[in-house]
Amino acid sequence: MCAQKAVITRNGGRSVAQPEYLRIAAELRRRIASGEFSAGDQLPTLPALSEHYRVSETTIRNALALLRNEGLIETRARAGTRVRHVPPVHRMAADRYRPKPGAPATPYTRDQGIGWSEYRLDKRFERVQATPELASLFECEVGERLLARHFVFHDNDTPTQMSTSYVRWSDVEGTPVSDPINEPWPGGTRAQMATLGIRVTRITESFTSGMPTEDEAKTLRIGNGVPVLRYTRRHIADNGRIVEVAHPIVRRGDTTVVDFVIDLQA
Repeated sequence: MCAQKAVITRNGGRSVAQPEYLRIAAELRRRIASGEFSAGDQLPTLPALSEHYRVSETTIRNALALLRNEGLIETRARAGTRVRHVPPVHRMAADRYRPKPGAPATPYTRDQGIGWSEYRLDKRFERVQATPELASLFECEVGERLLARHFVFHDNDTPTQMSTSYVRWSDVEGTPVSDPINEPWPGGTRAQMATLGIRVTRITESFTSGMPTEDEAKTLRIGNGVPVLRYTRRHIADNGRIVEVAHPIVRRGDTTVVDFVIDLQA
């Protein structure tokens, strides 16, 4: 019951010892993926798992902690440990910023495949000054006044995306765009700019990935071991002026697929 390591592989002819909790976590992960334990199912108790795998309860706790950080399970007081529901994979299409006729929508609702009534947006606005990093992204002077718009995007009350979007205060001061009461705005940022007489003709995005910060994990309700996709978006007007920077936009990385279409002309 107290064995903590098991020899499971060989590397260059040498035996490689792996902690037992990793082996048990891998086995439980497989059982979850296979459907043996489905979303909402309660896992066996600590004593039951300890007896089944012939290890100490401490080893079981370490294995469960790993799965909890990966967002696969959740433990609640007096309710035991249950398998978490994993959101479906969503594809971010290359044409999601192009306006389309029909019901109100934004690039986010198109990404999620949801209707307007299923969409909720938490928002907080504040005036800030451009830092050196933001000034570089806007190609403006350090200290230029900006409006920072902090958003958390919900799909049927489940937070799936967060971002901070910056616009130039000189563009939006005194306009409906500067008032959070008008969010969410059908058509998104491009439609907002159009009401200001600004014609957006180009959008750029730059992607990175990594592990979530404490705030990102808490806001998106994911485990600390679930990777996130971070990207920076810029709306650029027809005169080349950068009118909006979203930095960063954050989504959980294990359920997001970014599609690119590259047309090759002869």
